Amino acid sequence: MLSRKQKHILLKYFSMFSVVRGYNILIVVIAQYLTSIYILAHDKPLGQVVFDLSLLMLILASSATIAGGYIINNFYDSEKDLINRPQKSMLDRLVSQNTKLSFYFVLNFLAVIMASFVSFRAVLFFSVYILAIWFYSHKLKKLPIIGNLTSAILTITPFFAIFLYFKNFESVIFVHASFLFLIISMRELTKDLENLKGDLALNYKTIPVVYGEKASKIMLTILGAFTLIPIYILVNKYDLGRMDYFFYLSIVLIVVLLLLLWMSNTKTQYLLLHNILKFIIVAGVFSILLIDVDLLLNRFA
Repeated sequence: MLSRKQKHILLKYFSMFSVVRGYNILIVVIAQYLTSIYILAHDKPLGQVVFDLSLLMLILASSATIAGGYIINNFYDSEKDLINRPQKSMLDRLVSQNTKLSFYFVLNFLAVIMASFVSFRAVLFFSVYILAIWFYSHKLKKLPIIGNLTSAILTITPFFAIFLYFKNFESVIFVHASFLFLIISMRELTKDLENLKGDLALNYKTIPVVYGEKASKIMLTILGAFTLIPIYILVNKYDLGRMDYFFYLSIVLIVVLLLLLWMSNTKTQYLLLHNILKFIIVAGVFSILLIDVDLLLNRFA
């Protein structure tokens, strides 16, 4: 049996894992590696990509920066989270704000150090990325539309780090990125609807607060319609193997989401929509494996 002190320490570890959204970071790491193997460096031997030390440093730097971003976001949103996510907020508060800030600076310092193993340009890239995340959390997050767009851009920024590293400028990558950007933008707007109560209480100028729920639903519907454009291009113009099935599934889920959207008006209902979008994102990561199911076996030779 664990002692009371051991249980307290374990709870603090869980608290910090909750603050930095460790599960999200793991998905990003998997996504970066799969994107590198199957899309960005598909013409290179598997071992050369997997055991590329510079790629590893970029992915670790991305993970540290993202974790730091979650910490600073948690720091600024602590009051709002007490209203919107009381249970998670209580777990997060097991670690003091001073400890979180100290960990934030350590993570950002480590990100820059790891980027320095790659190149000076990588150091500049992550330095700007760290500053942009702080500025978003401190100022831009409370602005309608600008905050949503900035959040979506910052979310896909780690993929541009490895995109620039491999110097792969194929058009298919930009089409994939546009689809991801639209889905993330939908998720951010759905989160604003979900968190409307806390945003109203603390005067966050989000789209639902400023323009209303109906206008937010119209915007979400338009974004959902726009996702059909990159899906059509990806399915019809590029050879994605069995990944086509993921995009067909995405169409079904987006249609279901938009139908449910216009019947939703509670936090629980918006949470369901949010989870549908999260499922599309996570499923999209693992569906990269379907581009060529024989690729791994062939590249071991």
